[in-house]
Amino acid sequence: MIGRRNFLFASAIGGLALALASRARAQPAADPASIRVALLPDENASSIIQNALPLKKYLERALGKDIELVVTTDYSSMIEAMRFGRIEVAYFGPLSYVLAKSKGPDIEPFAVGVSKGSPTYKSVIIARVDGPVKSLADIRGKMVGYGDFASTSSHLIPRALLARNGMLGGTDYKYVLLGAHDAVARAVQSGQVQAGGLSQEIFKSLVAKGSIDGDKVIVLAESDPIPNYPIVMQGYLAPELKASIRKAFLELNDKEILKTFRAEGFVATDDHAYDILRETAKLLDLDLSKLKG
Repeated sequence: MIGRRNFLFASAIGGLALALASRARAQPAADPASIRVALLPDENASSIIQNALPLKKYLERALGKDIELVVTTDYSSMIEAMRFGRIEVAYFGPLSYVLAKSKGPDIEPFAVGVSKGSPTYKSVIIARVDGPVKSLADIRGKMVGYGDFASTSSHLIPRALLARNGMLGGTDYKYVLLGAHDAVARAVQSGQVQAGGLSQEIFKSLVAKGSIDGDKVIVLAESDPIPNYPIVMQGYLAPELKASIRKAFLELNDKEILKTFRAEGFVATDDHAYDILRETAKLLDLDLSKLKG
């Protein structure tokens, strides 16, 4: 009997040791040899990666580590990748950051892009020039295109703008989620939807590149300033590595690389800068803790 008890005790200890060892292996590295940097999937993934290659080279020099650029399939998968330690650094949209923070409270925003001297940007609602929507009031009863559910300027903000003008999504107008800002602009231009919401900077970029015909699409309204896209890192990273990552972004002054972020540079930020988005979500009665995004 004693021998059997000893055997069972030893087996239990062995099992516990294996479980602890397995957990240790699964624990993300505080100072990994390779840093995975995720870029927001707000346009075509291959274009995003190609345009960000100068960023990859810069970070490899600045950090002395291999850099892997990552573009997830959508905002939700990017949030989950951050939550479970599958990426170390991420360029989030403001709302997708707030969602990620609600699921992984240890992640840290540390830098925000500056455009025209301000760490803010705007959302716009657009319509086709020859379409049935000539003003915001005309959107009532029509179909509106938004990007990803977790998008700030292609969902939350334009939806709130319409709510403040007396129109609730799903009640006063129909809406469809199209995944990305450029998809919204194309859907408006083709007449698939009668209006759409997206980032002002992305809209201007699409027009400048000729992806959207500026003579066929008009801006109906623009939002108040929104806190810009934050750069976020995992809180469990080694302090020295976190300091190096922070320094690399805050000192970044290469104009070609900064085009990736539609920014002139970066300044320091923190979580409180994004409280306005939490307040906007309350306006729409959205419980961020329960959103899939």
